[in-house]
Formats: sequence, C-alpha cells, structure tokens
Amino acid sequence: MEFQLLGPFAAHHEGRQVLVGSRRQERCLLAVLLLHAGSAVPTGRLIDLLWDGEPPASARATVHTYIGRLRAALRPYEVRVETRHDGYAVEQGPHRIDAQEFTRLVGQAADARDPVERIGHYDRALALWRGPLLADVADDRLRARLGARLGELRLSAVEQRAQDRLGMGLHDQVVTDLTPLLREHPTRERLVAAQMTALHRTGRQAEALRLYGRTRALLAADLGIPPSRELRTLHERMLRGDPRLDRPPGPVYAVRVDDQWLPWSTSGHPALEFCNTYAGWGGDRLPGSEWLPGYATLAVWAGHLDLVGERLVARLRDQALREPAEATAALDEARRFRTDLYACLTDPQDGRAFRAVAGVVEDAARLSVFTRGEDGLGRWQPAPSAGLRVPLYAVARTAAELLADPRRFTVRSCPSRTCGWLFLDESGRRRWCSLGTCGGKGKPGGG
Repeated sequence: MEFQLLGPFAAHHEGRQVLVGSRRQERCLLAVLLLHAGSAVPTGRLIDLLWDGEPPASARATVHTYIGRLRAALRPYEVRVETRHDGYAVEQGPHRIDAQEFTRLVGQAADARDPVERIGHYDRALALWRGPLLADVADDRLRARLGARLGELRLSAVEQRAQDRLGMGLHDQVVTDLTPLLREHPTRERLVAAQMTALHRTGRQAEALRLYGRTRALLAADLGIPPSRELRTLHERMLRGDPRLDRPPGPVYAVRVDDQWLPWSTSGHPALEFCNTYAGWGGDRLPGSEWLPGYATLAVWAGHLDLVGERLVARLRDQALREPAEATAALDEARRFRTDLYACLTDPQDGRAFRAVAGVVEDAARLSVFTRGEDGLGRWQPAPSAGLRVPLYAVARTAAELLADPRRFTVRSCPSRTCGWLFLDESGRRRWCSLGTCGGKGKPGGG
C-alpha cells in the first residue's frame, strides 16, 4: 500500500485509491501517525494537533472512534494501528510512505560523492512533492507544526541540487527550478545566490542584479537586516565583471567536443576509453570526476570515438530531449555496464562481472545489423530498434572484441591513487597511463 503525504493526502492499493470516504479529520489523524510511523504518538499530542489546543470535551472519545474506523478500513491492506501506552502507532511494514521515501533519498544524496549520482537522488526525492504537505487535510498552522523539518529538508535539497547543477553547467535548469520557489521564499539567500549565478551565466546579468536589489529591500523591510556577506560578495563580483563567475571551471584532463566535456584519450581502445569516462577509479570520487553527467555526453562521446555517426548522434540527442525518462534509463544502464566492464578487465577471474558484461553484449548482438560503410567495408552496427541504447550497444561490441582477444591480458590500470585509468601495455614495461600527469612526480602514489 502507498501513502502520499507530500501534497494532498492519498492512499493507494494496487493502483486504486482507497480511504476516499473517510472524514477529513480521520485522514489527518492517520497522516500524523504515518509521519511518525513506527513510533507512538501520545493521545494528548493527537488531540492538540487535531483541535489546535482547543479540543471539545469529547476529544479523547472522538480520537478513539477515529482509530477504530481507521483500523477497520486498513485491515484489508494489512496496515496495523497499534495501541501503545497512552497513544497509537502505525506499524512499520511493506507499505510505502512518500515522506519516508523522501527522507531516505535525501540521505542517499548527502552520502553520494559524485554530483551526477547526487542530483539523481535529489531529483527522485523532490519529484515526490505534489504540493504543500497534507494540502487537503491540514491548515497552514498545523502544516507548520507537523512539517517544519520536512519543509526545511526540501529547501536544502533544492539548494544543494542547484549548486551541483551549476557546477555541471546546467544553468538553464537552475533558473527554471528556482523561479517558482523564490516567489514562495524570496528571502532565502542560498536560493537567491544560486539563481543570481544561474541568471548571470545565461547572459541575464541585469535580471541577476535586479534580483539582488529586490532581495536586499525585502530583507530590510521584513527582517531589518542586510544581505549576508556571501550574497554581497556575489553582487560585488558581478558588478566588477569577475570572469570566474561566467562558468564553472572546466574539468581537468578534458577536451571540449561540441557542447560537452570529454576526457582525454589515453588507452587507444574504445572499450577502455569507455571505462576511462570515470576519472579517479583508483581513488576518491572527486567532484567533477563523472564524465557522463547526462545522455547528451554519452551520445557525443560515442560519436567522438567513431562508434556512432554524427547524424545519428544528433537524432539520439533530439530523442533524449523528447523522452527524458528513457534517456535516464539508458544512461544508468551504460554506467552500470561501465562499472562491470572495468571490474571484468581489471580482474579476469571476476565471474560475476563477466556475466554482467556478457548479458549486455548478447543484447547488443540480438539488436545488430550488418551494414556497408562509406569506405566500402561491412561492419556490425546497432539496429535502429536499439533506440537510445545505441551508444551502449556500440561500445558493448568493442568490449566483446577485446575480451575475446589475448590483448585483454595486457590491460593495465594506472596505479596512481588519483587515476586508475585503463590502458594496453603489450610491452609489459609501462607503469603509468599516457595521461602523464598523475605519476612519476615524487608525490604519494607516484613512481
């Protein structure tokens, strides 16, 4: 069973909405218990919340009646409301509560070291919000009492996602996301700073400066305080045209192809280059180390390595814009394949990784066609029916060729703690990858 609290209250079982005939106060009572699922809420606390400190004489009996009705309504769905001392609790169980899911995803985002992974968690968490907490069963005062922590967590998630997107150059997305939120929270300075930066980087400097002026006036009128030092500094940097504000710093060891950053070529083989689209395999996951931040980068990378033709790259990018969910799924699958392929190539005894790679290779083989190229030579290519998985299946074929070639035993991993990129060493004498900057410098981890 699924309970939705982040917006209008709703309960669903197998896709069908239930509890639609219950009273508003009963649904509100259940929502309070669900927000504290697994913990008892004292009856006195429930009475205080439901009647805002002015309960009728019959309040305790009414709560008892509501609990009885809820138990009867929830029993067919195996959701239990227990009596605990002088209170009630909804048992933890297989049912899903969107508020709990939101908190879990935000926690996963906080633990993620890679910005792309972090943004994915934040996207899924924030998508759970369909409006104000308990929009149809709680008034503003009760909402503030029940949901202050969730509301703050939501804003913090939006702010952190905006910072990560700014770091990846996704300025337009930041402007779109923050515009409606700033109407609700016009003095939230971290939101203002992110929006100012995004506007500046999209060439809308005048709007950024006007936003600062409005924020400064509101802070003075409503709170009697000036903008924070951080916001004032950002404003001053814009006024003097600080060039460092124009864009996030480009990643190290990068080449610009079309509108995407790609890593330098270091290995000489497409399958290894695909593994090397993650910098720092051998060390910590540093910010900016993910070279496949979006589907567009995957498509451009495949074109850059001549795995996919230029026209097809353009079509794939257009399709990804029309079908963002499918593009995300294809990108996630490509990243999983990359991880398995890296493990397979660095440890020939890793049977699990080989089986995972083989599964994708077999899928690629089933969705391949034999075509004649402009050079007159025939070649295997992913069929159009592969859709947005064309880049994945193209690299899977090159991975299969390498895994079937004795050269796979000459694959080496750069031993630098900050690198780990893969390369072929048929001489048996190379120690470092051809990046040439990570080892041999007299640094820890270097030779």
